[in-house]
Amino acid sequence: MKIPRPGLPVRGSKTGQPIMALLDLLGRSWAMGIIWHLYNGPSTFRGLQDYCESISPNTLNTRIKELRDCNLIKRTMEGYALTEYGEELFELLQPMGPWARNRWTESFKTDDPNSL
Repeated sequence: MKIPRPGLPVRGSKTGQPIMALLDLLGRSWAMGIIWHLYNGPSTFRGLQDYCESISPNTLNTRIKELRDCNLIKRTMEGYALTEYGEELFELLQPMGPWARNRWTESFKTDDPNSL
């Protein structure tokens, strides 16, 4: 699968809008989990594999390559770490966790499917 780039068509969008390229990348299996884990500090390949539990080594290698190519993570002496861009992205995404846990989950507590 090609690495999504702003300005080029991506999965689900032919417009090439930067947000669509970013959502394509973040929607790939384990991409968000890797970013979330690395926000706590650098991690080795094995540490990432343990955190992601069911991830195959091939999938982890692919995600690491994609996230590195998009300048969200980097290789360090301690393994892998978020870049400045990766940290900034995490800071933007982090507030979505509580919102999803509280507000979005709340929207499913109704018997009326039209209330969404």
